[in-house]
Amino acid sequence: MTESYVIGVDFGTESGRVLLVDVKTGQEIATHVTPYDNGVMDHSLPDGTLLGKDWALQDPNDYLQVLYRSIPEVLRSSSIRPEHIIGIGIDFTSSTILPLDQEGQPLCFNPKWKSNPHSWVKLWKHHAAQEEADIFTRVATDSGEGFIKRYGGKVSSEWLFPKAYQIMRESPEIYEATDLFIEACDWITYQLTNKLIRSSNTCEYKAFWSHDTGYPDSSFLRKIDQRLEAFLDTKMRGRVQPIGEKAGELSNKMAQRLGLLPGTAVAVGIIDAHASVPAVGAVNPGQMVMALGTSTCHMVTTDQEKVIEGICGLVKDGIIPGYYSYETGQVAVGDAFAWYVEHSTPEYITQEAKKKGNTTHELLEKKAAIYKPGESGILALDWWNGNRSVLVDANLTGMIIGLTISTKPEEIYRALLESTAFGTRKIIENFADAGIEVNEIFAAGGLPQRNKLLMQIYADVTNREIKIADSQQTTALGAAMYASVAAGKANGGYDNLIEAAKHMSRVKEVSYVPIPENVETYHEMYKLYLELHDYFGRERKDIMHTLKNHKVHLVGSIV
Repeated sequence: MTESYVIGVDFGTESGRVLLVDVKTGQEIATHVTPYDNGVMDHSLPDGTLLGKDWALQDPNDYLQVLYRSIPEVLRSSSIRPEHIIGIGIDFTSSTILPLDQEGQPLCFNPKWKSNPHSWVKLWKHHAAQEEADIFTRVATDSGEGFIKRYGGKVSSEWLFPKAYQIMRESPEIYEATDLFIEACDWITYQLTNKLIRSSNTCEYKAFWSHDTGYPDSSFLRKIDQRLEAFLDTKMRGRVQPIGEKAGELSNKMAQRLGLLPGTAVAVGIIDAHASVPAVGAVNPGQMVMALGTSTCHMVTTDQEKVIEGICGLVKDGIIPGYYSYETGQVAVGDAFAWYVEHSTPEYITQEAKKKGNTTHELLEKKAAIYKPGESGILALDWWNGNRSVLVDANLTGMIIGLTISTKPEEIYRALLESTAFGTRKIIENFADAGIEVNEIFAAGGLPQRNKLLMQIYADVTNREIKIADSQQTTALGAAMYASVAAGKANGGYDNLIEAAKHMSRVKEVSYVPIPENVETYHEMYKLYLELHDYFGRERKDIMHTLKNHKVHLVGSIV
């Protein structure tokens, strides 16, 4: 194989990062991160227009700036010549959707629409379409639609159809002005290649599409709303193409802007967390990958197709060609820890961290690590932004039980860490109950790299060894691997993803192994977690739903 490199572009929740990788070895040559200038807009638009409850928007111009700033920078810092770069791969948060005009540009770029929140990008964690999601779930269930089984029997507010339907219902003028609804990853490949291609990965996991049957019949959409009958023909145009293939080639205009050569292969886009699966080499049945960040996505590859409660998607060839891939997840993990640190940590902890040269997270981790499992007497539910799996209910909220006047901040912090591990154990057991074995667990993302206590807790709670990705940019590495396959062996890449994983995947030699006495204590605590989980998530979920509604009304009256 001649000297060849690929670029992986990872579009996260707060920033985008570009990684330049050696195709032969997976060595990470250079990386650069571009923070989003407007970040996550969950209170107001840049012009001050207020947003409603559970909104989460982004500015698509921030995505372009990642390309414009970070790709030239990795080229400059690495001194790699453009002719040696054989491909570009894109991964993206999902379902993150844009409404486009007839020129393929986001409606929010148009001054006519920029003050309308519905013209902007709806980020994956935009949960304001819960009512629309519930409608889709009810109609699909009542109509006996087969596709609903692939999603555990429920439609998530995070997905494309509920978000588009919310626009139709709340802003018909934006809906009419929209020529296409598109996933952000597909929009980026569109910008790079001038070819409109939709990723099979995002379409199957987030838009009810199947490689066997396509989208649901228009008669189903008509049952939802008569105005949706022509939705697929008018606003969902574009050929769906399998992941691992080439979406197109870099256009002359973008090549000049980025400092690359025209004709460079651009891979079909993929969901960000999914890209971490080949990056850690988890290409065989029974291997689970946890992509831990602001949220957590759990992915399991198997050779079996089974209906499982609360999964986010079951897709053949969804991540690793030739296998079925299941996705589940937790909506708030890093977000929950950040909430506590930013809004609920006492000032004396912040000041102590500064004096010791630590971040607040680092200090709380050190203090929390002194405690043994159960010593604080605190238990939490991990639903600070709703529940994705297995309950699929965005209106569930967080809970901490066992607080006393002697409770310390680090005890609460540890309880929050433990709650996310309990949520992951529930997901693993849900798979096991359905006959899907999880034999090996890998952790990827920023949290496993930074928080050793968190990973030990996960090992103890699940009673399983946790292997850690040996990369700070695992999803970008995975995107680069898909780029190596899109480029093809004849151009210095690989024939397939499994072959690419043999050479490019990376896992640390040191792993986290369960501590027997901790396993025993956590097993008892987990029983209590399950009681809270089922009571507040199934039997009396109306308690949390009602409280959340009261909170919304109060905030609205104050505004």
